Amino acid sequence: MVIDLGQLETTRIGATMIAAFLASLVECVEALTVVLAVGSVRGWRSALAGCGAALCVLSVIVALLGPALVRIPLHLVQLLVGALILLFGLRWLRKAILRAAGLIPLHDEQAAFEKNSAVMLGFSGGSAGWDRLAFAATFNITMLEGTEVVFIVIALGAGGTGLLLPAGLGAVAALLVVAGLGIALHRPLARVPENTLKFIVGVLLSAFGTFWVGEGAGFLWPGSDLAIPFLVAAYLAIALCLVPACRAQAGAVRVEG
Repeated sequence: MVIDLGQLETTRIGATMIAAFLASLVECVEALTVVLAVGSVRGWRSALAGCGAALCVLSVIVALLGPALVRIPLHLVQLLVGALILLFGLRWLRKAILRAAGLIPLHDEQAAFEKNSAVMLGFSGGSAGWDRLAFAATFNITMLEGTEVVFIVIALGAGGTGLLLPAGLGAVAALLVVAGLGIALHRPLARVPENTLKFIVGVLLSAFGTFWVGEGAGFLWPGSDLAIPFLVAAYLAIALCLVPACRAQAGAVRVEG
């Protein structure tokens, strides 16, 4: 069997871009909820300025950390970031499974929007001019969610030579999509199936993390990058089986109580 190296490289780049896009989309939706709440109550000038300032800071972080990765042995990077992103993905997947099983509440972006609006209304000092509170609120939420995006981009980009750019493009595409929808809709993206998206992203990150930990440890995956889709399918199958199992276990506990 002859493996087409060009096809493998295309598969890796495409998978990296999609994973970065989906993971970044989740964080961007959460940040947009707060930005819209703050902007609608306190004014858009300061709210958007805070968001823009945070994006500038995050861009500098990516510019500084991205090139530094090439000076580190690839297997060490893969082992370290693979382990981190595996834990990150498993945390997301665990919460998504519990939400799907009904053990913890679903994340409601509309409720989050209304909560943030009520909190902002409780402060005085808002005006059409400069609003430091609005600036600080949007700066902090963008930094908080954006830092996770930066981590995802760098981790995905460290999976191989030339993957940082596709990962960055996936994150930028997610930012543009959410920003465009936010401008068009001018309200929280309550209809975006974020909980389903987190389920999928948890599966993808867990699969990528497992793959990179294996490569960093010197394990030769059958079919090289072609093992990634099989890891995704395995994690997805396990997660889907755990949802009814958790639901049944919770039901049994309630009956016994």
